[in-house]
Amino acid sequence: MDPVVRRYLADLVTAVQDVLGPDLVGVYAAGSVALGAYRPGRSDVDVAVVCRDTLPRRTREDLVSRLRHEALPCPARGLELVAYTRAVAGSGTPEPGFEVELNTGPRMPFRATLAPGDRPTADGRFWYGLDRSILHQRGQPLTGPPAGEVFAELSPGDLRDLLVAALRWWLARSVPPGDGPATATVDAVLGACRALVRVHDGDWLSKVAAGRRVIALGRDPDLVRRCVDARAGGPLPDDAAARAFQQRVLDEIAAG
Repeated sequence: MDPVVRRYLADLVTAVQDVLGPDLVGVYAAGSVALGAYRPGRSDVDVAVVCRDTLPRRTREDLVSRLRHEALPCPARGLELVAYTRAVAGSGTPEPGFEVELNTGPRMPFRATLAPGDRPTADGRFWYGLDRSILHQRGQPLTGPPAGEVFAELSPGDLRDLLVAALRWWLARSVPPGDGPATATVDAVLGACRALVRVHDGDWLSKVAAGRRVIALGRDPDLVRRCVDARAGGPLPDDAAARAFQQRVLDEIAAG
């Protein structure tokens, strides 16, 4: 783990312990940190907090106050933190079910959502079940029991439904504003690679690692390699080819 991120996460755990006390079950690194793909200057820090029971509104507000960038400076692009009860974490449900969602950082728009119903539908509701599936398989405990004991896996049907919803969301998001390709296309293609690898191999990988595995399988290697290279500053892929690849992956996963 990046040493600057390690220190930040240690301070974050201390702050969460101060707020939740004995109600805290565990704190877990997710996203690029858990998947071994954190890149300084580009990546977010993703964290899941698990508490014993539903939190009073005042406690949720205190978590936001203690963890927002102005109180605990984030060394990454931003912090994406979600808090769940242990019941939700272990339920295997596809629903959001969170207590608190916090986005904060030097290059990230601030957002604090204290109930799932307050989250805009257009932002997608598939993230949470997929994130908990990743945590079940690859979550890194910062304090508390192993992630695999706390977070449950999705059923195959729910996993497929959430992946389909995510692929459709990315397809809509990657439409370019003009004639040129959108930068979101790179993440959309690599996200499709990750979905493909999860369905076929059962592994949750980082986007780039999933892209490399798809290249090795000979699935649109030129396009996917271009997207992997674009992550390191290379030219963007052709948007039409990228969208066609995403659609093929979507159709394949939707067909089961």
